Amino acid sequence: MISLAINVGQTQTPEAVLFWVLGPLAVLAALGMLLVKKAVHSALLLAWVMITLAIFYIAQDAAFLGIVQIVVYTGAVMMLFLFILMLVGVDSADSLTETIRGLRPIAIVAAIGFGGLMISLLDRATLGRQLVGLAAANEAGNVQGLAGLLFSKYVWPFEIVSALLITAALGAMVLAHNHRVIARPTQRDLATARFRSGSLSTAAGLPGPGVYALHNAVDVPALLPDGSASEASISATLKARGDVIDSRPFQLKELEEDK
Repeated sequence: MISLAINVGQTQTPEAVLFWVLGPLAVLAALGMLLVKKAVHSALLLAWVMITLAIFYIAQDAAFLGIVQIVVYTGAVMMLFLFILMLVGVDSADSLTETIRGLRPIAIVAAIGFGGLMISLLDRATLGRQLVGLAAANEAGNVQGLAGLLFSKYVWPFEIVSALLITAALGAMVLAHNHRVIARPTQRDLATARFRSGSLSTAAGLPGPGVYALHNAVDVPALLPDGSASEASISATLKARGDVIDSRPFQLKELEEDK
């Protein structure tokens, strides 16, 4: 291995500094991704790992792989995953609930097996092979050389991995789809339920807050036709915080008594 490294070429000082600075940061981000409780923080740490990997690609003269890593994986797939997490809202308590009994030991065994498989593949890919170096690998161009390997020598592994990714996407759609036991109520059903309720005070909708021409803030109750204040026009959050302004100076009854 030492003679092979000498034949290929020694690592330059800037490249070594870049590796020893970003490498530990990437490892810490990967560990944080596994240990943090919030899924959004885990997704952000994974995005940092992907960006660091893209920088390593570019430093190794694999500019195309670096740009694809940033644009496709970090910029598209990872950000889409992050937006879905923020939209759906995944709580840290959800990860403590095991939906299928005995799933965690199976996942640990599968992770160990996958790690051993990756180590064996890396061992077969590096040991006993003559490295040609970056100059010979990029002789016809980085993009052309990568395309030639994907669609000639490694065309079948490429197609198999593509089929697995498509199957995983379809499986995620099937698992995320929930069949409703009760049909979703339509707007007509909701309107009918409002009129059939015990009180018809909210059949036409709640009054908006504020007093016309006097005070239009959201913390002032609206006035009913008889001049009294409507408590239903104020948000329950403002009531709980005690941010509701006294509406008595704006009520019509108070104004008539002053006259």
